Amino acid sequence: MRFVTFSLILALGLISGCVQPARAPQIVPAPPPTVAPPVATPVPPEPADALVSPGVWTYETDARGSRALFGLANADAALVIRCDRAAYRIFVSIPGNDRGTVTLRATSSSKGFAARPTSTAPAYVAVEIEPTDSILDALAFSRGRFTVAVGARELVVPAWPEFTRVVEDCRG
Repeated sequence: MRFVTFSLILALGLISGCVQPARAPQIVPAPPPTVAPPVATPVPPEPADALVSPGVWTYETDARGSRALFGLANADAALVIRCDRAAYRIFVSIPGNDRGTVTLRATSSSKGFAARPTSTAPAYVAVEIEPTDSILDALAFSRGRFTVAVGARELVVPAWPEFTRVVEDCRG
């Protein structure tokens, strides 16, 4: 009897060794999330790549300070940069009565300012800037030109010394 019991236990042991061990469940990786492609937004050309608006700079001084005007001869200025020494401010003015933001853009940076109408005829809108604002340096050292934009209107002007001279007059 012992022999039969021993043989039976041995046979069961051998049979149990033939059974495949339970497999771990296979982990199926989740598919990667789908990402929508970025929407292409039109990028305005760099000021250095844009065509310069027609006109030239002129520089003048008066009792209030100095100013540089950009535009065509015998026409109202397309852009005025004025240093008001008493107020220690620089004013950038362009024709129109647009309300909103005036954006100054150089090759290295851009900055927007709230536009406000002036009391001059013809109508101009102006922004007020501290002479130490870094955007003025960026405009002065922009790669040959910078832009002044109000709404859809954009003026591309050369970065000539007249502009920088007005800025330096206000800092001095």
